[in-house]
Amino acid sequence: VQLQASGGGLVQPGGSLRLSCAASEGTIVPYVMGWFRQAPGKEREFVATISRGGTVKDYADFVKGRATISRENAKNTVLLQMNSLKAEDTAVYYCAAGRGVTGQTMNSINRYDVWGRGTLVTVSS
Repeated sequence: VQLQASGGGLVQPGGSLRLSCAASEGTIVPYVMGWFRQAPGKEREFVATISRGGTVKDYADFVKGRATISRENAKNTVLLQMNSLKAEDTAVYYCAAGRGVTGQTMNSINRYDVWGRGTLVTVSS
């Protein structure tokens, strides 16, 4: 499977964005899906993850209450809705896929073996 993230852009503090991850060359059904981000000069970090069936989700503390991850397996798509954006949310956002079992989520970067190109989110006034 190949992944491509999109939906990034320039947004003012307090604004919202919806990031999309489209899969091709295969299906996301067998995969736990995740979103990660990497700010300039920093390591890539976990943002959100969703189980194969979409029933279990987990978020990094810094986005809890501000982000919602979802997936539409029939459309081979994973979404990340982000609200109340802050300047510190500025980063390149990546979606990733990793093999997992039913009900599992994964917040470790090492558990993911398929990565898409990222999409840049800039939060600035």
